[in-house]
Amino acid sequence: MFGAPSRYSAPGARYRDIEVAARVEGATPHGLILIMFDELLKGIDALQALQALPEPARRNAVHARVISLLHGLESSLDYKRGGEIADNLGRIYREARRLLGPTPGMERGTALTQARDMLTTVSGAWEAIGVEVNANLT
Repeated sequence: MFGAPSRYSAPGARYRDIEVAARVEGATPHGLILIMFDELLKGIDALQALQALPEPARRNAVHARVISLLHGLESSLDYKRGGEIADNLGRIYREARRLLGPTPGMERGTALTQARDMLTTVSGAWEAIGVEVNANLT
């Protein structure tokens, strides 16, 4: 999804797109959020790797995808039923977007690392919830 564009990577990119589409097609609502987190964290990793490369178009495309995933996660929150948890998650997603944008006074790599660390914590908690829910279903 975030691979280097070249004439050799097109088949690989198509394969990754098909793989993600297959995962999405069979996913539960909980699983869809896990997929979004997985793609989000891969995107932040790609942004970190792209910082040293002179490829602004590629960096911008990955950045736009990461921001879009953050918006998707935030829009999936049910603020009425989720209460304080939804409010806190919304704040985390907004802070991650802030860190992924221009961060005056902060080194870019540091901002990306902070955003990734926050989101990794939430992703891990979301994954643990799924394990517990699935254990209770069997």
